[in-house]
Amino acid sequence: MGSEHRVIFTPSGLEGRTTSGTTVLEAARELGVDLDSVCGGRGICGRCQVLPSFGEFAKWAVHSAGSHIAAANTTEGSYSGKRPLGQGARLGCQAKITGDLVLEVPPESQLNAPVIRKEINLEGFTLDPISTLHVVAVPKPELGVSTSLAQTVMDLLAEDWSLDVTHVQPHALRQLQESLGETESTVTVQVRRDLKGLKIENVRRGVSVGLFGIAVDVGSTTIAGHLIDLATGGVLATSGLMNPQIRLGEDLMSRVSYAMMNPGGEEQLTRLVREALSDLVRNLATQAEVELCDVAEMVLVGNPVMHHLVLGLDPTPLGQAPFVLATTSAVEIQGEDLDLPLPHATVYVSPCIAGHVGADTAAMILAEGPHHSQETQLLVDIGTNAEIVLGNESQLYAASSPTGPAFEGAQISCGQRATPGAIEKVRIDRETLEPVVKIIGSDLWSNESGFLEATAEIGVTGICGSGIVETLAEMFLSGLMTSDGVITDNRARCDRIVEDDRTYAFVLYRETGARRGHDVVITQNDVRAVQLAKAALRAGIDLLMEHAAVDRLEAIRLAGAFGAHIDPVYAMVLGLIPDSPVDLVRAVGNAAGTGAARMLLSRNQRSEVEEVVRTVEKIETATEERFQELFVDAMAFPHATSPTPHLKTLIDFSHVSEASTESRRRGRKRREDHKEV
Repeated sequence: MGSEHRVIFTPSGLEGRTTSGTTVLEAARELGVDLDSVCGGRGICGRCQVLPSFGEFAKWAVHSAGSHIAAANTTEGSYSGKRPLGQGARLGCQAKITGDLVLEVPPESQLNAPVIRKEINLEGFTLDPISTLHVVAVPKPELGVSTSLAQTVMDLLAEDWSLDVTHVQPHALRQLQESLGETESTVTVQVRRDLKGLKIENVRRGVSVGLFGIAVDVGSTTIAGHLIDLATGGVLATSGLMNPQIRLGEDLMSRVSYAMMNPGGEEQLTRLVREALSDLVRNLATQAEVELCDVAEMVLVGNPVMHHLVLGLDPTPLGQAPFVLATTSAVEIQGEDLDLPLPHATVYVSPCIAGHVGADTAAMILAEGPHHSQETQLLVDIGTNAEIVLGNESQLYAASSPTGPAFEGAQISCGQRATPGAIEKVRIDRETLEPVVKIIGSDLWSNESGFLEATAEIGVTGICGSGIVETLAEMFLSGLMTSDGVITDNRARCDRIVEDDRTYAFVLYRETGARRGHDVVITQNDVRAVQLAKAALRAGIDLLMEHAAVDRLEAIRLAGAFGAHIDPVYAMVLGLIPDSPVDLVRAVGNAAGTGAARMLLSRNQRSEVEEVVRTVEKIETATEERFQELFVDAMAFPHATSPTPHLKTLIDFSHVSEASTESRRRGRKRREDHKEV
């Protein structure tokens, strides 16, 4: 019997122990990791490729070294399949584990690739382009006329287009020389507006009408982009991919820790995100059948850690108080300086607000416009960090709460990202306590005729964020779980409650057939992970409401992929958001991406976001004494101290466990004590 080693797979976060000499594919199958293979492990198909990650991983307290995976054998060394072996990649069916190891399963090796759900909304938007194209006919040069090529073109732009151009970029001078000869020539000039005025950015031979831009939301989990026609505002292509940095850290602080603990870690993280951006840019251009040289503008938004890593700045100051940003101002840089395949693009990196509230939050504010509203709005973007904005035209407050990746399926025993096969909707019968589920990839509920046949190929593989929220809410409302989050012993009423060490677990879905035994089970630890995440989010919201001195909200906007697919009623049942009339709650999709697109298409929007970030009051949850008290109260379902009058008009609480009353009593006492103070 060989010695045992820890093996951790990202981005799923699944981990376990396996014996020395076990192949990566065998370990993946033992742990239920989504790793593709169609050749029976013979090293032919190349679909089981994995990327070993080496270094110190504080999150898992593990050291992953190159010596912990065996050298390539003859089969792997001579592999020449249709899918080329990626740089640093290994064939999971051949590579053997010899020590503690962290392994990334890239999207192309996943049988069920992640569903990147990112959309933008540009309705009612006025174009005010930064770059425009202008065709001019340059006369044949004449002997004795001393006017330079640059001045000739600038004069023509003034005469034909009423443009007061004052500067020509050095590379545009070379393009002028190449485009203009001894005869009359027609050229297309890209004129760009910046703070210094108008300048000639690029010159093309002949008549050219294609001018494009790319807006990108660089998330810690997913990176989503849109290729847009700068002349019309039309979205020509949309694409998204997983952020490959996940293999070096599931959340932002673990990536900062990786940079701190591993020499060259910061450069590695920067290289990974820039390579991903390059892949995204190429995918968008291919979709839209656009030449990369015709992309003139790019806008990037992201949280502060992503902001720093894309720019090649040190992220480690963001991992410790006082969380100082290198800059909060907008940054303009050439695409090639970010290692992007964009020879003629200027990249605008949106301004940040503060240490943990970044350019993505600024873009969300721009998209939703609370600073123009008389209503008190709450904007929430739930990811590995939750960005929260509260306020109206009088004042905006912002905070970031460390929710962790539980809402994205990580830290949950059967959790996974939003891929085909993931449970996303759940209902539990109040009398029989029997659950029914709906998965991504099928419109049928599990109790409907044809469900097993319709899902035979993809199966029920786990549960994603929206499914986790609905499951816990349904368990609470069915009396299977107290408001303190304790799964109760209901074995006499329901055979789905099972012992799990010294606690209980709930079998949400039982697999049959070939996948028998791969049940989806909700454990007590799963409930605790969600409680911690939702309490961090809710405490951040409550803290902002206290600072703003408001006790009711007039609009709640849920941004991001998670916000787009969570049911507002279930969000209130768990206490993720304050009790409010449900018609005030609305999903706004990828608000950060929408804000990025607005900045791509408008000088005025860039000016507006640069102005508004200076007015936002940042509340630092890490240093606020009240945050911990609010966090404790928010651990309960829905909440230990806040009443829920609106929710009670929508939901039947008659089946809620009586064991929950003690939590409510403790909550009332805390509230009374706080009022006395």
